Amino acid sequence: MRTVLLIAAKDLRQRIRDRSVLLFALALPLGLAVVFSLILGDLDDGSEVFEYAVLDQDGGPIAAGFTDQVLPAVADSGAITVRPVASADEGRQLVADGEVAALFVVPAGFSATVESGAPATLAVVGDPDATFGVQVARAIAESYTAQLQSVRLSVATATAGEPADPERLAALAGEAAAQPSPVQLADAAADRRELDSKTYMSAGMAVFFLFFTVQFGVSSLLDERADGTMARLLAAPIRRGAIFAAKALTSFVIGVASMAVLAGATSLLLGARWGNPYGVAVLIVAGVLAATGVMAVVASLANTAELAGNWQSIIAVVLGVLGGVFFPVSQVSGGLSTLSYLTPHRWFLRGLADLAGGGGVGVVWLPAGAMLLFAAVTGAVAVLRTSQVVRP
Repeated sequence: MRTVLLIAAKDLRQRIRDRSVLLFALALPLGLAVVFSLILGDLDDGSEVFEYAVLDQDGGPIAAGFTDQVLPAVADSGAITVRPVASADEGRQLVADGEVAALFVVPAGFSATVESGAPATLAVVGDPDATFGVQVARAIAESYTAQLQSVRLSVATATAGEPADPERLAALAGEAAAQPSPVQLADAAADRRELDSKTYMSAGMAVFFLFFTVQFGVSSLLDERADGTMARLLAAPIRRGAIFAAKALTSFVIGVASMAVLAGATSLLLGARWGNPYGVAVLIVAGVLAATGVMAVVASLANTAELAGNWQSIIAVVLGVLGGVFFPVSQVSGGLSTLSYLTPHRWFLRGLADLAGGGGVGVVWLPAGAMLLFAAVTGAVAVLRTSQVVRP
């Protein structure tokens, strides 16, 4: 054991002085996490409140249903704010200045047109730079017009073939509008939570570059052979297994240190929420072991450090993309989502998603167990090939 620790300590001192390790372990994952977080922003944290203006040029009862009932009801939910304007020019100026995302315009004669059964228009003037705000505004307007259309169809069906009686039409319209929707939406808690964009990209970049980081430890076996130091190690009373274990330990220490620093840095700098620290620690250890095992197998199959580095980079990129470090594959239908479970990356991100629901260490045992299975299988293969890689 002392020999393993001495070799690992020597390798760690060398790796600390290697700028490539710092680049892949810290600089690149943290930098890309910052870039992706700035691009994605806070679109999924529910904190954005859209501001709208509304102009009622009609003043009729149908228009009042939109301006006095629909918009205030949505505003009460905290999703939007609405301000009335006195003219179309005022509203358009607010949109042009970026003070509101969109302007609702209820034109004159809107109520009368709807009551007569003729086509009516509810205008939405949107800010081209506020894409999501405009989409929400259109959805609100289309929802109200769809309700008006359903009332109109109900009245038309009830009075088919009868002479038009304004009082009866008004009564039927009121009854139709008062009927509850046959389909009700209800909030339900999901079995698993999805990570917010900042946490997802922070964790995704961390586990993606983890596979590049740990390769510096196990691949040094090939460097030792190329430099001739492996022959001197084997000439000493040192077992091959001890040399391999020391290189694996180096990868493990570098990987854990990298992940721990990235978790702390992204939490402080980006506001990423990794979850319960004990659960995160379990996932990090399991993920590092899985990454070390995979990279050790690749290193054992190569004859040179350069060839091993190329193969390891290809494997790291393929597993990372398939595991969903750049986009949530859980939202993709088809076989890709199922196939992603063949990567440690997917299990790592799933474990963090389970922690996002406020769970403790217990929720990560399944994802951690899956990654430890990866580590056990790949580690066993690498150990069986020790004689092929630990040689002069």
